[in-house]
Amino acid sequence: MDKNCMPSLEQLNITDVQYQSQKIDAPHLSGLRLNVAAWLIETPLIGSWIISGLLRSNKYTKMLSETVIPDAPMFIPEFPQQEIEPSVKCIDEVSPPATRVSLALDCLPQFTVIPRMQERLDLPFQYWRIRDYAHAYRTGLTTPSVVAERLISAVGESQKQFPSMSLFISFDAKDIQQQADASSRRFDEGNPISILDGIFMAVKDEVDCLPHITRGGTTWMHKVRDVKRDAVCVARLRECGVIFIGKANQHELGSGTTGNNPHYGTARNPHDPNRYTGGSSSGPAALVSSGLCPAALGTDGGGSIRIPAALCGVVGFKTTHGRTSCKGVLELAWTVEVVSPIAGTVEDAMLVYAAMLGSCPDDITASRPMPPCFPMLRDSLSDADNARVIGSLRLGKYTEWFNDVSSLEVSEMCMTALQLLIDTYGIQLTEIVLPELEEMRIGHVVSIGSEIANAINPYYMKGRKDICYEIRSTLALFRAFSSSDYLAAQRLRRRIMHHHLEAFKSVDVIVTPTTAMTAPKIPKEALRVGESNLELAGNLMRFVVAPNFLGLPAITVPVGHDKDGLPIGLQLIGQPWFEATLLRLAFVIELAVHATWLPPVMDS
Repeated sequence: MDKNCMPSLEQLNITDVQYQSQKIDAPHLSGLRLNVAAWLIETPLIGSWIISGLLRSNKYTKMLSETVIPDAPMFIPEFPQQEIEPSVKCIDEVSPPATRVSLALDCLPQFTVIPRMQERLDLPFQYWRIRDYAHAYRTGLTTPSVVAERLISAVGESQKQFPSMSLFISFDAKDIQQQADASSRRFDEGNPISILDGIFMAVKDEVDCLPHITRGGTTWMHKVRDVKRDAVCVARLRECGVIFIGKANQHELGSGTTGNNPHYGTARNPHDPNRYTGGSSSGPAALVSSGLCPAALGTDGGGSIRIPAALCGVVGFKTTHGRTSCKGVLELAWTVEVVSPIAGTVEDAMLVYAAMLGSCPDDITASRPMPPCFPMLRDSLSDADNARVIGSLRLGKYTEWFNDVSSLEVSEMCMTALQLLIDTYGIQLTEIVLPELEEMRIGHVVSIGSEIANAINPYYMKGRKDICYEIRSTLALFRAFSSSDYLAAQRLRRRIMHHHLEAFKSVDVIVTPTTAMTAPKIPKEALRVGESNLELAGNLMRFVVAPNFLGLPAITVPVGHDKDGLPIGLQLIGQPWFEATLLRLAFVIELAVHATWLPPVMDS
């Protein structure tokens, strides 16, 4: 058979590029059908035949084995040198976390007290921001100890209700109260560490956080991997006085997009408990959305922060690959995954990011970062300089891709938010073309799948019987990728990086919906053993892949709801190391659309 040959990057004519809507050919399996399918796919001869057919029907075989890719492989995201962003405050990433948080705080608008929703029913739903808690502590309205008591009670109630919200995998009320009492004493003595002192946060179960064990959403990972210290990101936040409330629920081994977990119960979406949160950082997003804590830590290797944040109506921030340290985080997909914050507001995401940022010098899987910067957000609506900076931003929109959604409500709501920016600031919206998006999706699946399989292989046979049927099927597919497939995927990474960097020559930010749909319903039969629905996964992942495969920063910000009251998120994808630009733009979007937010059904 003659092999196809992709054109060289010099020969590729962008005017000839035609958008191809993603079509996934795979059955939807749950219940007994999923059990049988998992058994068959793990059977050597039958399984190989099934996987081979699945890969061929979805064009993996053609792309990976029957096509000449004329580009050198790129094994980790590689970025050219960038200029410093305008109107920012640059900092030293090795400075103490509390110092960085203080500098970030100086960049925020003047603080104003937001009345609680219970006191002003005419106001839209309001999350308590980090600065709301800090104000309440410093003025004696409440203490971390009192908040801890109420939080512990609220979590208990959430587990008793039907259906259970299933927010946590590990929760230690005694440890929370001890941390809160220590924080209260610091306030009594007049010595709070930072604005984050007394702020309650959860972490995804992939992130090490003492005294908890790390299971990665499994029932067995803690038996083969000890937790001896906090993850670097947790340690930095703890230095600032953050109170960690436990290990939040997640999709098992981070290998799914819905948040389904038969072992610990599936986390429920606070906007409709009969719907998925999205995954794999399901628990962190649900906790923040319910108002139980202003921020949480998740990981993002294939939209795992941005998908649940969008479906739950909160902010999900994925940093540039290498900007934050992943030491102490389950290294399941090291070239595509980062640890980053989920928060109720953009300013809270920025404050948490300020504390946890900083690469590790011995991390050879990441490019050397540029100095981190914070956007100057003071009085963004009225300050002429900020308005000028915002108005100068060029947004790129690939219309055919942007409109490839399951419901037009999604793309129309996102476009409404963009039109607000155009009308208010004169921001330029430019049509762009991004070639080879289908090839990017294949390259990402092979990369993340091969890396997860490699990370799990040493323990696979010991833990296999305790892995849910959905993830057993997924791992069987991942383990079928060859070294040749992985190498082809890295060749694709270089091509796709070129296409995106070319687009960034004419625009500053690429805009898309975060997901192609709002939160899907949870099938009853999926609760016990899980479900395999690759078409659904495709709809949830359609727009989120590039930041992972290419290591680019991205943020999702809620911009409205569909007719059922389910949140819709707008995604902003930035140039390498341009986190400040994304935070600035997300902040003004949040200000523009905040009055349209609806409270979650299950708020705290």
